[in-house]
Amino acid sequence: MKFDQFDCSSLMEITHRPDLVFLQGSGSWLEDSNKKRYLDFVQGWAVNALGHSASEMITAIERQSKLLINPSPAFYNLPSIELASRLTSNSCFDKVFFANSGAEANEGAIKLARKWGKIKKNGAYKIITMKDSFHGRTIATMSASGKLGWDTIFAPQVDGFLKAEINNIDSVESLIDNEVVAIMLEPIQGEAGVIPASDDFLKNLRLLANKNNLLLIVDEVQTGMGRTGKLFAYQHHNISPDIMTLGKGIGGGLPLSALLAREDVCVFSYGDQGGTYNGNPLCTAVGLAVFDTINEPNFMKSIVTKSERLSIALNKLSNKYNLLGERGKGLLRALILNSDDGNNIVEIARNLEPNGLLLNSPRPNLLRFMPALNVKEEEIDLLIYNLDNIFSKILK
Repeated sequence: MKFDQFDCSSLMEITHRPDLVFLQGSGSWLEDSNKKRYLDFVQGWAVNALGHSASEMITAIERQSKLLINPSPAFYNLPSIELASRLTSNSCFDKVFFANSGAEANEGAIKLARKWGKIKKNGAYKIITMKDSFHGRTIATMSASGKLGWDTIFAPQVDGFLKAEINNIDSVESLIDNEVVAIMLEPIQGEAGVIPASDDFLKNLRLLANKNNLLLIVDEVQTGMGRTGKLFAYQHHNISPDIMTLGKGIGGGLPLSALLAREDVCVFSYGDQGGTYNGNPLCTAVGLAVFDTINEPNFMKSIVTKSERLSIALNKLSNKYNLLGERGKGLLRALILNSDDGNNIVEIARNLEPNGLLLNSPRPNLLRFMPALNVKEEEIDLLIYNLDNIFSKILK
């Protein structure tokens, strides 16, 4: 079925979409209405942890949909209890609040930090975030983000967000005063181009927070749930944050996110936090299936093995075409180009025949790779083969 046979006029235009409609997917592959297949190394921006239509998720949806879909968050339900227990048992946190999106989880983290500052730190409310960071698209999370130009789109911003530089501890320390309550950052800045916070920086942030009675908040919406080769990215650095947010991969493709915190930080009063679908049993049942799958024996080890394969191959391409190297951790990686051809490469890759390739270019001079965590080695090899062919034609 050709694209012009679909009437897309009722959909609000919030992004440029190519002229194709996807009808089904399996694992690392999508298929459009013309039955053309695409190797997907975007996976909904690191959302589909187990790829498209994972059997574990389908089983969970079928089973839970016959039991209970939505009793209201005013009552307990079994899947949310079990998933919360899994998360706290495998992290440094004590309590979980489930939400529907990463932005909503981050909004909750901001609220929790400000409430803690009101009660425990004489009304302190300011939060230090990082330049080029991305925390969501609500008014508050856009204000927290350091994305260029976001300070004017929906002005005025929410007050109280100070911007430091990632991996520059002096820039953070210089912003601390009696009104600062927390430091918030992504362990790896995804939208900024896959820029990891260094081990020293994160450890020094923890020390700085301790010294000044500040909360340390890690936004693991993109890095959490095995993406970096550990369940949570902060675990690479031997630190214990006070608050963490999860999204994307936790639901494997369904709308699910989480706000986690230590017991003594949980100062919400009844009515401070909530939401119609929070802790929905259908979504948390799928979250359980995703959690249990990525925590099976050797699954995390396979992520590390495949990430090393991808990293080595990207570095070989970089050397071959005089590019600027690759970076990242686990299966969140970027290839830095020597030109602003990123968007052009994305379009060429998508239009390859007989099978397309789905890529992401968050910055004009780089490509970002976020495959399913169970991507096959031969699919990584096919990605590299296609990139090699594309580069040979367009890169100088």
